[in-house]
Amino acid sequence: MEAKGTHHRVIVIGAGIAGVGLGVRLLDSGIEDFVILERNDSVGGTWFEHTYPGCACDIPAHLYSYSFARNPEWTRLFPTQAEILDYVRETAERYGVDRRIRFGCEMLKSRWSEADGRWHVRTTVGSFSCDVLVSAIGATAEPNEPDIPGLEDFAGHRFHSARWDHAHDLSGERVAVIGTGPAAAQFVPAIQPEVGRLDVFQRTPPWVIPHPDRPVPWAERQLYRFLPPLQDIQRNALFLLYEGAGVGFRGREELIAPLEALGRLHLRRQVSDPGLRQALTPDYRFGCKRPILSNSFYPALAADNCELVTAAIERVERNAIITADGERREVDTIITAIGYRYSRSLLVDRMVGVAGRTMRDVWDESPRAFLGTTVSGFPNLFILLGPNSIGLNSVIFSLESQIAYVMDALRVMDQHGIGRLEIRREELDRYVEELDSRSARTVWTQGGCRSYYLDDSGRQFAIYPGFASGFRRTTRRFDPVPYEVAATPAGDSIDGALR
Repeated sequence: MEAKGTHHRVIVIGAGIAGVGLGVRLLDSGIEDFVILERNDSVGGTWFEHTYPGCACDIPAHLYSYSFARNPEWTRLFPTQAEILDYVRETAERYGVDRRIRFGCEMLKSRWSEADGRWHVRTTVGSFSCDVLVSAIGATAEPNEPDIPGLEDFAGHRFHSARWDHAHDLSGERVAVIGTGPAAAQFVPAIQPEVGRLDVFQRTPPWVIPHPDRPVPWAERQLYRFLPPLQDIQRNALFLLYEGAGVGFRGREELIAPLEALGRLHLRRQVSDPGLRQALTPDYRFGCKRPILSNSFYPALAADNCELVTAAIERVERNAIITADGERREVDTIITAIGYRYSRSLLVDRMVGVAGRTMRDVWDESPRAFLGTTVSGFPNLFILLGPNSIGLNSVIFSLESQIAYVMDALRVMDQHGIGRLEIRREELDRYVEELDSRSARTVWTQGGCRSYYLDDSGRQFAIYPGFASGFRRTTRRFDPVPYEVAATPAGDSIDGALR
């Protein structure tokens, strides 16, 4: 445990894929005065916390890897949760990042002090301070719960899919699943054969297309081991495929049509009941919500012990769910799976910037960040996988782009003696206005659905509305010109020397 009041050059909050990746780059650059604060007792973040049955990545393994840490030992094209967790752990150990992590240390409040130009971080194990603070909390750190009357008073067993209760036996139970998103599409087929009855409550049907997952044979893994460029070829080919798909999502709707035809064909082949098929048919454009890859979700929903419920939930009683059509369904266990608090993460109330304003105050329910990384009113703070930073291929590609930006910012700060930097409000507003203009022509805002990509006003705040390669070019170097910079916290501005 760190002594109370320990100061570091850099503090990183979170030891998931983002925090570990940044830790590797910090050590590579010779920056050793940093610490990573992690609330769990392991690295991995999402892949440590999300252990529901069937949990796996929906991005191919060759893309869902650090560029600096090839893994020729992936056993499937789309790796499982356990395999990804092992990969992150091995990477942290191989590069020595694990020795920089304080486990069981949850950040409770981070407050910027103009008096000494430092971030003061209060945690469950003591207090820290730093010159530069980096949030690697991620978008899926906090599960979201539905606002349903009576849910808190349910007398049976209840948990969120992201906090799976493995000690609870579902065998023979009457189970209700609220949500039909990517997580539900993975665990519903896994639990359907063992439960007594399964009611799956659907608000909006997802687009589901065939899953191209396959085992990676031993011989293929050996080729990757002894001929590493072959894995790079696979990675680059997949990257181009996802970049090309993004063209359709950003306005070329004729390119989306084949994917929609594939989804409808997949539905016809796997669901024979006309009524169920109709209930599962999306009425919005493919990509408006996150699509699902699955060969087992539809068969599970069509099973004799499963019923898809499309009526809205009116309330929950002590042992039953009542829907708007008046039907009462007795249940033993409720599993909620409606996603995460993307726009209301730990950042909003636990980060306190200039003049005591929290991130919630500044964002006002619509997250905004320059290059998805910096926010006005929060000097010397960088956010990894922040607003409008997620690309369509792999979050790791987006993440490494931002890590390069942070590392170059640290270099510029050292080179020019910068003690305080803060993105100018007018520069942030200009950047966000440009993003909103580009998003206005995309399937995420014009596709006819509501998704977690949108805030309450309908603004798209999650996806970068351009090519991932374009985001990489934009974040390759840190340009201090859009920032207010000073040599010391309250010292004279040195903007002129940087222009």
